[in-house]
Amino acid sequence: MKRQYALILLFSSLLMVSCGNSKANKESSTSQTVGNQEWISLFNGEDFSGWEMYGEEPIMDQWRIVDGTIACNVGLGDKNAGFNRSIMTTKDYGNFELELEYKIAKGGNSGIFYHVVELEDKGHDYFTGPEFQLLDDEFSRSESDANKMLGANYAMQAPAETKKANPFMEWNKIKIVYFNGHVEHWLNGEKILEFEEESEDWLAQKAAGKWNKYELYAKSKTGRISLQNHGDEVYFKNIRIKEL
Repeated sequence: MKRQYALILLFSSLLMVSCGNSKANKESSTSQTVGNQEWISLFNGEDFSGWEMYGEEPIMDQWRIVDGTIACNVGLGDKNAGFNRSIMTTKDYGNFELELEYKIAKGGNSGIFYHVVELEDKGHDYFTGPEFQLLDDEFSRSESDANKMLGANYAMQAPAETKKANPFMEWNKIKIVYFNGHVEHWLNGEKILEFEEESEDWLAQKAAGKWNKYELYAKSKTGRISLQNHGDEVYFKNIRIKEL
């Protein structure tokens, strides 16, 4: 009887291990499917291949290639040339992980948009696409609200107060992760914001804020990546994306 009981225990243990391994393998497989896609460079360092203007052709003179970077309003310093058109990728992206480095002039304002849909009546990228806000917080001339500062989901969710940004005209590295509505904002290797699109909190903030009159804001789950021309001097490099 003891031997029979021992055999039953052994069989149960083996079954549990087998099921555990099956689950682990499934999770590992899912992780590999999501995380092992290849990085794709969005900028070749030489020209605007893969990029176009939002709503206009050709690319405006305010956008230039300078020393292997995409540059906007070169040499403007702490002045502002006035809000103007963004440039955007020629390809749409859905779930993705995006990385790039940027530096911005003293007091400068810019942004990274995703899921941008170009509208027939032109408009701007922010009509449809959420924004990772780029800003020189210390000397900002344009923003002061927490949900409009560097790293915010602009005019929606505020980033962590513990974020660590390098000073104006020094390089910062950002990352945006979007996967089925789950969004992460990273700055210089640290996650500074995480939220769920269309959660109760997200919907409440949209209804109470700037985007409540923008019916198409964040509606599309695929679209272009765009770089904003807010009239300030800003540079971008090492732009790459991984589709998830």
